[in-house]
Amino acid sequence: MLKKIIIDCERMKYPHTGLHSYCINLVPALQKVIEPNLEQLSFFLPKNQNGAFGKDGDYLFQHSFHKLLMPSLKKYAVWHSIHQESDYYPSKNKLPVVLTIHDINVMHNADKSPAKKKRYIQEVEKKIRRANHVAFISHFSSDDVQQYIDLTNKPHSVVYNGCTIREIVPLQVPAIKPASPYYFTLSTIMKKKNFHVLPALLAGNDMLLVIAGITSSESYKQEIIAEAVKHGVEKRVIFTGPVTENDKQWYMKNCAAFLFPSLTEGFGAPVVEAMYFGVPIFLSRFTSLPEIGGDVCYYFSSFEKDDMQKTVQDGLQHYKENACAAEKIKERAATFNWKNAATDYLDIYRSLY
Repeated sequence: MLKKIIIDCERMKYPHTGLHSYCINLVPALQKVIEPNLEQLSFFLPKNQNGAFGKDGDYLFQHSFHKLLMPSLKKYAVWHSIHQESDYYPSKNKLPVVLTIHDINVMHNADKSPAKKKRYIQEVEKKIRRANHVAFISHFSSDDVQQYIDLTNKPHSVVYNGCTIREIVPLQVPAIKPASPYYFTLSTIMKKKNFHVLPALLAGNDMLLVIAGITSSESYKQEIIAEAVKHGVEKRVIFTGPVTENDKQWYMKNCAAFLFPSLTEGFGAPVVEAMYFGVPIFLSRFTSLPEIGGDVCYYFSSFEKDDMQKTVQDGLQHYKENACAAEKIKERAATFNWKNAATDYLDIYRSLY
């Protein structure tokens, strides 16, 4: 009997986000590894995403009332909830559930009250109890959750995300082309990304800083600009807004270095994407980033101006003097691939039916 695996892709309604990217990369990889005579993939998603995974795909369209009353799921063998904050979650115990947890960054947010943190972890724990298998996108995320929730009797594993780059050749020059050498970073502009420390790296040189991504917090964007003004470099900080795949790859491939000083990351997909191009990469030492970057990336010891500048100068010199540095970075990027992720998830699904 054909086993139907349904994947919650509801967050595809938000383009230019990590979860949108997660779906559009994991699903095609799963489509390649399933046995068509044994399994069929189905997708729970907004109606405006109809056809996202093929015109003949099996789609179950999401509606807001499903938060209160889920549609009939009798014909499905497994439900895969692709993130821990989904509002759509099977309540009945008959349907096996795989839950992917990306992070519990809320627990590290100083702006959240203890009461809100307590409610958040209670909700995550409730979903974990209902799940038949919990997957984490990094060992850091797994360890972080287990500081708050006992997983002793719950099957769980780490399934790394893949590298999302499908290289475009030839690349077209973006509309916003830096006029001189530049540092590049990419992510949603919000406080936890810690981008406001980066303008200090432009002091005393002619480098540009290109920041790409949607602005989640306008007040935080203004904080970045204020830091640029403080160092007298505001004319050399460029905000591109969300970028196309072509432009993202162009900026990554041609930058002097990729900078990612984020304070809370469950995985750090932009880091792996930058590694694909073998460029020098500078990261914070927080959360999952050392796990993902390994020994091929450089790490800020602090976010003080002089320390950061020395880290970048020393790192760039090391990179220049080591002919194999770029190749080692690319090799590490290749260890994160969606085929491996899809195969791991398929093994989990099959363990449940």
